[in-house]
Amino acid sequence: MFARFALPRKPIARASAMLSLVGALAACAPGSVDLPEVGAARPADAGREIPVALLLPRSAEGAGTVARDLENAARLAVSDLDGVAVDLRVYDTAGTEAGATEAAQRAADAGADIILGPLFADAANAAAVAVAEDRLNVLSFSNNTAVAGGNLFVLGRTFENTADRLAGHAARNGRNTLVVVHPENAEGRLGRRAIEAAAARHGLDVADVVSFPFSEDEAVEAAGRAVEAVEERGADSVYLTSTAAGALPLLAQLLPERGLDPETTQYVGLARWDVPAQTRNLPGLQGGWFAMPAEGTDEGFRARYAETYDSQPHPLAGLAYDGIAAIGALAAQGERDMFARRALTQAAGFEGTGGAFRLRPDGTNERALAVATIRDGEVEILDPAPRRFPGAGF
Repeated sequence: MFARFALPRKPIARASAMLSLVGALAACAPGSVDLPEVGAARPADAGREIPVALLLPRSAEGAGTVARDLENAARLAVSDLDGVAVDLRVYDTAGTEAGATEAAQRAADAGADIILGPLFADAANAAAVAVAEDRLNVLSFSNNTAVAGGNLFVLGRTFENTADRLAGHAARNGRNTLVVVHPENAEGRLGRRAIEAAAARHGLDVADVVSFPFSEDEAVEAAGRAVEAVEERGADSVYLTSTAAGALPLLAQLLPERGLDPETTQYVGLARWDVPAQTRNLPGLQGGWFAMPAEGTDEGFRARYAETYDSQPHPLAGLAYDGIAAIGALAAQGERDMFARRALTQAAGFEGTGGAFRLRPDGTNERALAVATIRDGEVEILDPAPRRFPGAGF
């Protein structure tokens, strides 16, 4: 039996630093306002140095490490650009809406052509609103699609992208009826909605939804309800939104123990199941499906980062590298409206640390993902990530 990852027996008020960060990234923020079509605020001459503002929560409590690594990754990307000069200007948001508003306006007044960051959804929304009249686009590190739109784009890996990839794979493989199991927190609710929307797009039936307050006792009770729901509704799949830092280890142990055989019921997860390494040994995840970037795509970035900064990058650091890579690719084309929405949302997309990605006109993003499984503790790719998007070439 796998040793359980401990969850509190009472609803948690504050999670670990990493989980708090993820929650903040996914937390609901003030809705984005209706904004006019945004082009390049300052038409750029080909070959000139591109002023890019990088907004980070340097002084925010608990966010210093990720802010440092995002800045390091951005500077590394600038040094890797070929034939494009970027003037990277860093501004501290303090992780707040007010700080983001002030930083974004200072960046606009200083002549920035585009803004990269901020990290948190509410700060990103505030920054985008602040510079809308300056006709500046904002490429934030958030994964909260609720704030995307107008001049605000999210670079973070989204639940919608992952759910769509997995639901499409399920439809092609005859897994058509599912039960969703999720904790009652911001992440869980966003994950559930992403699964329901993806299921509708691919013709899958959501037979039932089992939610639970985020505590160990409630997760144990929810496992029993999930098994009953699968059996009573004749579902062939169970979708889990939880992460390895949350209820996933407990659910992956309890569901098989209570009769939900992974060999007959398809386990599907929105989280990465290949990291940390011990997650791969959880009994309920053997043979299950999850999505991940193409194998080996981020190894070059991580190696370059470790060599340059003598440490491993934060898991979110690659987003800053991706943002600079996209900015550099557009600048290399030499168009005067290089950062207009039309350019940012080009169908071909860009090459990032995790493979191909592109920005959508609604402010969300799509990343090329592989569908993977775990067999005997080892990751196996079932459906490789596409090297390019349909109808587009690099």
